[in-house]
Amino acid sequence: MNQSDVTATGSQMQIPFIATGSYPLRNGNMIRPLVDSGPAFRRICEAVEAARHSVWLTVTFMAPDFQMPDGRGSLFDVLDRAAARGLDVRVIFWRPNPESSGYGQAFWGSQAEREGLGARGSRFRIRWDRAHGYYCQHQKSWLIDAGQPDETAFVGGINPTFRSVEPGHAGEGQRHDVYVEVAGPSATDVHHNFVQRWNEASERAEEDGVWGHSGDEKMPFPTSVSNSRGGSLLQIQRNVHAGRYSDGCPTPGGSLYDIASGERTIFDQYVQAINAARRTIYIENQAIPVPEIAARLEEALKRGVDIVLLVPAEPEEHVRKYRQRPDSESFFEQIAALGRYENFALAGIAGPNGRGGRSSIYVHAKIMLVDDEWATIGSCNLHSNSLFGHTEMNASFHDPHVVRELRCQLLSEHLGQDTGQLDDRAALRRYRDIAHANRLGRDRGDFNWQGLAFSMDPAAYGQ
Repeated sequence: MNQSDVTATGSQMQIPFIATGSYPLRNGNMIRPLVDSGPAFRRICEAVEAARHSVWLTVTFMAPDFQMPDGRGSLFDVLDRAAARGLDVRVIFWRPNPESSGYGQAFWGSQAEREGLGARGSRFRIRWDRAHGYYCQHQKSWLIDAGQPDETAFVGGINPTFRSVEPGHAGEGQRHDVYVEVAGPSATDVHHNFVQRWNEASERAEEDGVWGHSGDEKMPFPTSVSNSRGGSLLQIQRNVHAGRYSDGCPTPGGSLYDIASGERTIFDQYVQAINAARRTIYIENQAIPVPEIAARLEEALKRGVDIVLLVPAEPEEHVRKYRQRPDSESFFEQIAALGRYENFALAGIAGPNGRGGRSSIYVHAKIMLVDDEWATIGSCNLHSNSLFGHTEMNASFHDPHVVRELRCQLLSEHLGQDTGQLDDRAALRRYRDIAHANRLGRDRGDFNWQGLAFSMDPAAYGQ
């Protein structure tokens, strides 16, 4: 499909995509959201096992003992088997700088870790890549059979670290998260991103910066766009710190982009989508929004948009510490302001813990659904590090059928109720009602809730 066809189709949409960035808006994609790590990694492993040519992935955090579904073993077990079949298997791992050490469980290529790879006889290729300063390489992506007719990408926020939500039980360390499978022309842009990062990985010239190959090796950029696999409009978007990469070779069918100056298309997309929302905004994110996003959410509330924001019920310790600082007052005031609107709900989720109570489920997802027709899924949190420092990747798409189905799946998990018979506005109002009722039950010690969601006071979040 040529650009004029995309423009004609896009003119019927209310949510604008990004006009300038590394990657263009493309039609002809197949999109499949994958909710929580069990289903997501099951599907990814199936794709790896069916691969005929290559398996490439970018990893931020990992737990060596994390087990893939259905007895497939660890991440390295999956990759070793693929390499043993003769596939081209490559991984880009983040290597923290001294100022970012201790930020998550990174496989940074220590001597012990490299000895472990040797003991396994691992033959896949690795490059380690640093980020700028105290930021991190936060992209989570898989690419299967890059450049082949059945090229398939997976983009999202799930690390191979924690168990996903399990019906009827919520234990310590359990998380809720989302990935999206993409097949079609936009998978080519995930391919381009991987090659750009691989060729300029910061540690490629270091003795301990590569595994299984020479750091002098360069990969060719893709030269053609993958065939159409569906009917969804999709754009791959990134945040990249200035000065991190320099080769601006354009993606096939795309325009030359000055990547050396950095990229902020995910941030720009969030702003444009919130500004254009007419009925509903549903957000799941690991962080409460930065002021630049919160202010636009308040403007949407003023014009009557229904908004639900799902975040971790128990925020990370740095949120609590930040709340105690005098210079944080205006930040939390903007979040508190959202709670003054009847059409807004701040929510968390918690499941039965087997002891008569509830345990919080950590929300690690980074998604937004707008008007039951447009969505973004990826690695980008709504905090300043992700929006202005980390390397991130999101897939933003327009497909009312897929978005509505995703909304129904998520709300079924969180509310214990099918909202398929409701439109998006009625569904979010139902969310607010159930979350409020569950909060009242929690306050009086009654944990016999409907679903998992409960409302929280924005003015008290993080105290």
